[in-house]
Amino acid sequence: MAQPLSEQSKAIVTATVPALEAHGGAIVAEMYTRLLADEDIKALFNQSHQQGDSSQHAALANAILGYARNIDNLGALRSVVERIVNKHVSLQIKPEHYTHVATALLGAIEAVLGQAASREVLDAWGEAYWFLANLLIEAERKMYDDIANAEGGWKGWRDFVIVGIIGESASVKSFVLRPVDGGPVLRHQPGQYLAFDFDHPDTGKARRNYSISCAPNGEYYRISVKREPGGVISGWLHEVAAEGTVLRVAAPAGDFVLKDRPEGEVVLLSAGVGLTPMVAMLETLAANDRSATYLHAAVDGDNLAMEGLSKSLAKRSVIFLETPSDADRAAARYDVEGRITPDWLAANTSTALSDYYICGPKGFMAMAIAGLRAANVDMDRIHFEFFGPAEDLGVA
Repeated sequence: MAQPLSEQSKAIVTATVPALEAHGGAIVAEMYTRLLADEDIKALFNQSHQQGDSSQHAALANAILGYARNIDNLGALRSVVERIVNKHVSLQIKPEHYTHVATALLGAIEAVLGQAASREVLDAWGEAYWFLANLLIEAERKMYDDIANAEGGWKGWRDFVIVGIIGESASVKSFVLRPVDGGPVLRHQPGQYLAFDFDHPDTGKARRNYSISCAPNGEYYRISVKREPGGVISGWLHEVAAEGTVLRVAAPAGDFVLKDRPEGEVVLLSAGVGLTPMVAMLETLAANDRSATYLHAAVDGDNLAMEGLSKSLAKRSVIFLETPSDADRAAARYDVEGRITPDWLAANTSTALSDYYICGPKGFMAMAIAGLRAANVDMDRIHFEFFGPAEDLGVA
């Protein structure tokens, strides 16, 4: 068990809150510069998230600030810690990685704050960092063990072979994966994701997370991947990967999962490739004779994936196309022209009883959450998958 933080260190960390509010972004940018100088550590991060106005940087800056503000009330950070543990386990973060982060973080604080980063400040932040790190390490160790000991579970990376590829839309393909060893696979919770360890022939090591887009079955997984503009790994999967290609996969992780509340209606709300965890949820609900409302938004029919599957599984399925083509209209591939709006949600779903699951682009999610909150939906009935700072979605 981690030793409690000293009162002196708590006081010093609390006193640094104004400096973090002013310089947190610069500290995180400097920290990542130091971390990414190590090729082994660099491979843990999606490099497309390191460019420009990085949501990953913003998320970490907000997490550090939140830690400092709540140093006397760490229970307020429980959901954040749970999300971090799941992400770390998916990426196979190990105790030795924490030493690299400590060195980078303390070095960044000293470099950015200059003389304000006194020996006392650095010592206090070192103590605070290792207090939290040890809590995470212990929680991650337990999760690694639980996964390995479960039926079909494993530790580390396991080889899976692509046994099927399905074109779902102009930009999305599904990949069906079975373990090379022929054994069973861990039955994931609908909404979870898999992590992959790629060795790209041009750019080297890279890790990515992709949501599982099928119900748990004990035999295989399916992921559905959108080809992103300039995406190195998504481009490789779409252009090069074929049936017979072997991928290194970590066990399922993630806390965006269906809650066991059978008394309420389930509303699944997605846009774009955000539908992938929703399909896993829909298949699971249908298999258990539970109804669901599925609301999905896409730009047009060319970007509409897996609509046949979703319509066959949901009690009610409503497809929104923002700019449908004449062919989309002729084929009646949608139900509503335009975007999902807060007013539509309030008028067409049971806001007093439903549990809402949301996944999609940041702007879409911020709209949906704000609209549901305005309709007096409690936050404990609004569930979402988002790896950036919660403040970006209007959630404190």
